[in-house]
Amino acid sequence: MRTKETPEGRSVRLLRVGEQVRHVLSEILQRGDVHDDVLASHPVSVTEVRMSPDLRHATVFVKSLLGQDEEAVLKALRTNTAYLQREVAGRVRMKYAAKLKFLADESFDEGSHIDRLLRSEHVAQDLGEE
Repeated sequence: MRTKETPEGRSVRLLRVGEQVRHVLSEILQRGDVHDDVLASHPVSVTEVRMSPDLRHATVFVKSLLGQDEEAVLKALRTNTAYLQREVAGRVRMKYAAKLKFLADESFDEGSHIDRLLRSEHVAQDLGEE
């Protein structure tokens, strides 16, 4: 049986499970189920979850809203990883409980950087000549 893949090369199943994990984590963090002062005072957005092909590992990309105290938020999430893994395992039906790894989502910063480059004088000159 051939698995269907997206243009990025990841299977639809991996994307679907990753999205389920993202929703569960977002709900847990939004409701304030994690008893941590840093997480209580800093809203966190779970922007993406990438699952490993065997579904045993999940890389969770997060962004502290307003970009404040990102390192403190990551440390708090990593401190509470065991609790979050148990909650995800209980709510998402999988054979194994996925190990969570939290990383800062840099895609917004990269997008801003590209936007600044496109608006720079040198690029604007090149675009104006056409």
